[in-house]
Amino acid sequence: MPDYLHFAETIAREAGAILREGYGRAEKIQYKGAVDLVTEYDHRVESFLLSRVQERYPAHSIYAEESGRSAQSNEYEWLIDPLDGTVNFAHAVPCFAVSLALTHKGQLQLGVVFDPMRDEMFLGEAGQGATLNGQRLSVSSEQDLGKSLLTTGFPYDVRTSPLNNFAEFIAFYKRAQAVRRPGSAALDCCYVAAGRFDGYWEYKMKPYDIGAGALMVQEAGGRVSTATGEANFLGHISILASNGHIHEQMLEVLREAQNGR
Repeated sequence: MPDYLHFAETIAREAGAILREGYGRAEKIQYKGAVDLVTEYDHRVESFLLSRVQERYPAHSIYAEESGRSAQSNEYEWLIDPLDGTVNFAHAVPCFAVSLALTHKGQLQLGVVFDPMRDEMFLGEAGQGATLNGQRLSVSSEQDLGKSLLTTGFPYDVRTSPLNNFAEFIAFYKRAQAVRRPGSAALDCCYVAAGRFDGYWEYKMKPYDIGAGALMVQEAGGRVSTATGEANFLGHISILASNGHIHEQMLEVLREAQNGR
């Protein structure tokens, strides 16, 4: 059995070194949308990761943020986000990560999220748990939404789409202890897995955005679903990740917000 996790960790660290080198130096900033940025480092890191995966596992499929889905079809597929938190990176805000996940027949097998600025390596493997720099991860034990610290994000078409997460954000801000918006979905999930946040939700996500982080939450003892409660979240546009204890409370708030929209 190939050591996929060790390989993914190795190339994530190498990709993180490229991002560290480029931190504060991004010059070629392009717009994919009104507020959707891409820098030369997104492309540089993605090219590096694709080349390494294709060299080691040429038959595997790849789904990456900038280049999309590869033409070949294989029961193994790599989900690659070379720079999760591009807007932060472009503004020299040190909150971003490299995110890699591997699926087998559509099921998450492993996840790697590396924060190069804090040197934090999150690793998760299906059925084997999740770690941060070698230490076992465990979600928080908070059972009261009113005492919970939550995190979220907003879609890039926030200025034009009715599904902009504003109603949900307001609803949670009135019900939770507080809500944060750091700007990296992968790290949001990992922080839930580490017990730093108690819950996370967001809309209009792609598998490469949340695959690795979602596995981390599950392996740390938490629960992941869509924003309407379906267990098959990968490939759907919404995600809800929590410590498990407050999951139903969060689903109820999301339902109330949707019904009041």
